[in-house]
Amino acid sequence: MSKRANALRVKAAAVTWGERGARNNCISPGIIITPLARDELTGPRGEGYRAMLEGCPVGRAGTPDEVATVGELLMSPAGAFITGSDILMDGGVTASWFYGPLRP
Repeated sequence: MSKRANALRVKAAAVTWGERGARNNCISPGIIITPLARDELTGPRGEGYRAMLEGCPVGRAGTPDEVATVGELLMSPAGAFITGSDILMDGGVTASWFYGPLRP
């Protein structure tokens, strides 16, 4: 819910910030290997998390560097035409949930 609310907030803010010449975007990462994610992957719900990663197109979790690369794009001149956007980077977990092996 919080990711969805943030994505909607970014879309609305892009209009007013665009009038000032600024861009407004958000990144919605999936499971990114951090100390917290390692704990979750080995904790009581770890089996579910591992199955989710194995069932997605990329077949793995993301890295902090991969999230940073998207942030770099959004803040660089190469991302000058991107605003009001939510960049979903979850290795295809969401796609697999709706259309693939993770479908309920």
